[in-house]
Amino acid sequence: MAKKGNRVQVILECTEARKEGAPPSRYVTIKNRKNTTARLELKKYNKFLRRHTIHREVK
Repeated sequence: MAKKGNRVQVILECTEARKEGAPPSRYVTIKNRKNTTARLELKKYNKFLRRHTIHREVK
């Protein structure tokens, strides 16, 4: 039986890729939903744009 906890798996998607017409870069990470209730925002590398961009949590 799986554990029920505060840690959930979230998908981060690039915010700048759609503006420039490139395919969106996506990352999967884990966050603690009890401590971080807002959507997660991290700077990650986008291989299509070849630079670091802001990646926001997708619902």
